[in-house]
Amino acid sequence: MNDPAAFRALLTDEGRALLAELHDHDPADELALATRLRRGHAPGLVSAALAQARLRQRAAAKFGADAARMFFTPNGVEQATRTSVAAYRAREFKGLGVRSLADLCCGIGGDAIALAREGISVLAVDRDPLTCEVARANAEALGLDELIEVREADVAEIDTSSYDAVFVDPARRGGRGRIFDPEAYSPPLSWAIEAARKAPHAALKIAPGIPHEAVPDEVYAEWISDSGDVKEAVLWFGTRPGAFGATLLPAGASLWSARATMLPDPEPRPVGRFLYEPDGAVIRAHLVAEVAKDVGGGLIDPMIAYVTSDELHSTPYATPYEITDHIPFNVKKLKALLREREVGILTVKKRGSAVEPEELRKKMKLQGRNSATVFLTRVAGAPTMLVGHPAPPA
Repeated sequence: MNDPAAFRALLTDEGRALLAELHDHDPADELALATRLRRGHAPGLVSAALAQARLRQRAAAKFGADAARMFFTPNGVEQATRTSVAAYRAREFKGLGVRSLADLCCGIGGDAIALAREGISVLAVDRDPLTCEVARANAEALGLDELIEVREADVAEIDTSSYDAVFVDPARRGGRGRIFDPEAYSPPLSWAIEAARKAPHAALKIAPGIPHEAVPDEVYAEWISDSGDVKEAVLWFGTRPGAFGATLLPAGASLWSARATMLPDPEPRPVGRFLYEPDGAVIRAHLVAEVAKDVGGGLIDPMIAYVTSDELHSTPYATPYEITDHIPFNVKKLKALLREREVGILTVKKRGSAVEPEELRKKMKLQGRNSATVFLTRVAGAPTMLVGHPAPPA
């Protein structure tokens, strides 16, 4: 959906009624449904409504129940911040005393919505006309239009001096997919950093893969995961200068350390009874050593972010597994072991191995009533299989 006129048609009474009729429609029945709907509605409106209904279904994973009332573009669904992350960040801004904020590169308004729900007045800016119309419609649909002003403009032209904070979410996708060079973002990361430095508080949303050496010294670099998946990194200005951190949602547990006091990598040690799999945000923030210290453990290999310990400790920053078998990489031996244990459900995890988990699972020809987890990894440089199961609560 890239036609502003077609989008505006969805905002009419007829368009909204059509969208309501398409709520929870089955895409498999779309052809017959479109044929029926075109008997009473203009073909262009039916096509726009069907496209919007598909986008709403895709967006439900990020926006939950709100998706059924919101409006989207294909790029907007792909690039928008999921509600859980946006809500967390909005609470952080509110905790800093922020009452007004300039949301630069606002997209369809996901972050602006979360900020407004915290009572923050938002200027939402984007240069794309259709994106602005969608953001404006979303603010109205969710009853937040009194707190969200949407402005179509180049972000470089916006005077942010009267706002308590600035949030910048540069576009990190182009015609060829993801953009990995921060200076190829739109706007470039260097511009966003200068814009952030002019505000009392600021946050820049960036790709999680940003190298630590590209992070300015004065910022707090935070990696955020949601249900175990790393979603984004944020550079915060005006909070914890010179620090790296990890925040795990939905629990909201946060681990951070100043650059100057970050622990050195823990020493490798033999595999113990328990294996800890650090959350991806912890790994990205280079805080595995802090987790290892908390559980009294060490690395299984100098280059692998698995921590091992002889004791079970409770930590929100890593998932513990009890290891029952430690064998050199050998598919036949693993198959025989799983057959002996009557394993019918196998979870395959890998770190430092080129083997594809699904291919290995197929070769096992699993049968039985038990379950197990196998880690394909390296121990002291040697390809290894560690077999176990999730550890009970400590």
